[in-house]
Amino acid sequence: MTEKIINGFEISQKKRKQIKEKVELLKAEGVIPGLAVILVGNNPASRSYVTGKGKASQEAGIHFELIEFPETIDEQKLLQEIERLNHDENIHGILVQLPLPKHINEESVIESISPEKDVDGFHPISIGRMMTGQDTFLPCTPHGMIELLKEKKIELNGKHVVVIGRSNIVGKPAGQLFLKENATVTYCHSKTKNMKEITKLADILVVAIGRPKFVTSDYVKEGAVVIDVGVNRLETGKLCGDVDFDDVLKVASYITPVPKGVGPMTITMLLENTVLSAEWVRSSLSRTM
Repeated sequence: MTEKIINGFEISQKKRKQIKEKVELLKAEGVIPGLAVILVGNNPASRSYVTGKGKASQEAGIHFELIEFPETIDEQKLLQEIERLNHDENIHGILVQLPLPKHINEESVIESISPEKDVDGFHPISIGRMMTGQDTFLPCTPHGMIELLKEKKIELNGKHVVVIGRSNIVGKPAGQLFLKENATVTYCHSKTKNMKEITKLADILVVAIGRPKFVTSDYVKEGAVVIDVGVNRLETGKLCGDVDFDDVLKVASYITPVPKGVGPMTITMLLENTVLSAEWVRSSLSRTM
């Protein structure tokens, strides 16, 4: 059964070595990739994610700045800090850890980040460029999924992909990236009727709904590839995905586990976007010399 499991941790470690090599080449040319992360409040999950991003950045040789604000921060002050980072030549990527406190408008915050430093790939301009096939920063989690499948040499061209979930962060952009790979894409969501009939048609099933162990083997076609994006904590304290892993493992050809599946690739793609931003800056500098 272990050959069915797509180990995102191992694949991400391989890619981070490649990223580190790119960073060393950039440093040799006088460019140090820099990532700034803004953390508002003290949400334990958010702090854990930020810590992981900081550690991964430093291991890759990327300059990392953590900027912390209390939960009570005024929205205008937060926007002013983002504007400062937009003009900081040492920072190539800006990320605001979500969710934000309710008194802060997340859309306004995301849109205040310069598209040239939007390494999360959430800015409307980044999304528009992705939709039209232009060079841009791709959203990290969906991009990580595609990279996992390519690493395992799983064919995407002409395959039927079903995405359960339609969030702006994962579901919607995931479908667009699969379309770019010439897959046929169907979305399912909370209002979908006869969901099992649809998901059982999928060659590749992506599950991103935030409901622990929601997808069982009766949702999955024999031999399908299953990508589990969910991260849920059970009452026992154990992490699980949106897929009933042990049950679906019996019918899937490949499946991502939780943890050590999609999660590590999300951070890896963030690092890759930061390095890409630095490379674009280097290219623009070369053209002006």
